[in-house]
Amino acid sequence: MQTAKAAVLPEGPRSGTDIEHWQPEDEAFWRAEGARIASRNLWISIPSLLCGFAVWLMWGIITVQMLNLGFPFSREELFALTAIAGLSGATLRIPSSFFIRLAGGRNTIFLTTALLMLPAAGAGFALQNPETPLWVFQLLALLSGIGGGNFACSMSNISSFYPKRLQGTALGLNAGLGNFGVTTSQILIPAVMTVGLFGFLAGDPKALVQDSGTLIGRIPAGSDTWIQNAGFVWLLLLVPLAFLGWFGMNNLKSVSPAIGTTAGAFGKVLLLYGVGLGVAAIGLYLYLPAPTGLGLLNMWVAMPLIIVGTLFAMKAVAFGDMKPNLARQFKIFSNKHTWSMTALYIVTFGSFIGFSMAVPLSITVIFGFQHLPDGAGGFTHVTPNPNAPSALTWAWIGPFVGALVRPIGGWISDKVGGSVVTQVISIVLVVASIAAGYAMYLAYRSPTPEEYFALFMALFIVLFAASGIGNGSTFRSVGVIFDREQAGPVLGWTSAVAAYGSFVAPLVIGEQIKAGTPEYAMYGFAVFYALCLVVNWWFYLRANAYIRNP
Repeated sequence: MQTAKAAVLPEGPRSGTDIEHWQPEDEAFWRAEGARIASRNLWISIPSLLCGFAVWLMWGIITVQMLNLGFPFSREELFALTAIAGLSGATLRIPSSFFIRLAGGRNTIFLTTALLMLPAAGAGFALQNPETPLWVFQLLALLSGIGGGNFACSMSNISSFYPKRLQGTALGLNAGLGNFGVTTSQILIPAVMTVGLFGFLAGDPKALVQDSGTLIGRIPAGSDTWIQNAGFVWLLLLVPLAFLGWFGMNNLKSVSPAIGTTAGAFGKVLLLYGVGLGVAAIGLYLYLPAPTGLGLLNMWVAMPLIIVGTLFAMKAVAFGDMKPNLARQFKIFSNKHTWSMTALYIVTFGSFIGFSMAVPLSITVIFGFQHLPDGAGGFTHVTPNPNAPSALTWAWIGPFVGALVRPIGGWISDKVGGSVVTQVISIVLVVASIAAGYAMYLAYRSPTPEEYFALFMALFIVLFAASGIGNGSTFRSVGVIFDREQAGPVLGWTSAVAAYGSFVAPLVIGEQIKAGTPEYAMYGFAVFYALCLVVNWWFYLRANAYIRNP
């Protein structure tokens, strides 16, 4: 029997080992050794999560360049590629919410980081040939969702290492700096596509059909482009990060009491990820139009069916100690605060990730063409705009700002309360969404849409900033509202549902652009934000709130 003194870890190396006792709320323990171990795990977690975001979100940039290079796919099919990656990443967050308890933090982060090599290398090979079938890109986009799923297990893992008083800051750093994977992807991919970075190993370049760009400026049509580098470049980071996770991170036995063997832990992760990918693929097959799918379901039916189907499938395949562990964590669904915080996290992270997916191609489609009257009361959208801004030059700014301010949102929320911050940013999101919709309305009916680009970008920067601050505030609220056992799974679950924003936003905006009314998408988002503003006030801010926060 361990005595109370055993709570202080004995001297010796900690990297790559299981830790039997972990008491971050004990000040003496935290000062003696806890803070150092927690910091090491956090700073390995952050770059791994960054790469997860980058691989997941890379299709938002790759599809822009596929359009510039003349790949034989329609705009709707390219929007759908980003949506497939988004839906897959959101769906995989559901099982990954439970990985830490089932498999341990070190085992989980190592394996899920290593798995990112599959879509990264696959994209590199597939993009070398413009005649690669659409279904191959759809499969790779589906596998890229592994990067989106990694967020849930990463946040659940880090939340276990820190005391409640530091949860907002620690989770804000992990998520905020991890979210820089979006910006990293949007800056690095355009840059590496301009050079033969991998020599003969990466194949031959292709000539741009339309003008493109990078962070430093325009690239004229006819320039050589190595689009395949968009996949291969991540291998340079993923390989060393996988080894760093294996040799530098820890499993907390108090959080993951029944890990079993390392092979068994890997098997649990692979089984549940396989279930998530399988359910997502079936849902997409029922949703996507022919010839890829059956086109039987609309988005609003397919999405909840995929969520429910994933949960039921997880319970069906669970075996051994997985069954009681899953049953114990499924108790979060009987807590009404799980559902209120899910809605509020859709407002914040759902907006951030959805707009990150949709904005690059939206810039290309709305501002890349002159919108001319067709003589029948409508407009044509086929004449290239010679003064068009490049999405590859500008799209990174919004996600960069959103990720930059996310730790600030956690820090402010530690001081004044998460729900107060959430309420303020919800108001900002309502106003900015309406204004952004009006800017899109003006641009999509103008022969010179570039006149409205500065207004469009400014408003979306406001949207990204508000959603980034709100990301930090909602995570802080979860740490206050839920106990330590439920906080991790709730963080994972809410982030999973919110991540469906990466599926909804590209499709909704893409469909409304096709209908000639892109502003309707933003007005619809504003209505949702307004409803959630009321939810936040009712649950956490009114005089007789269920839990005052503060």
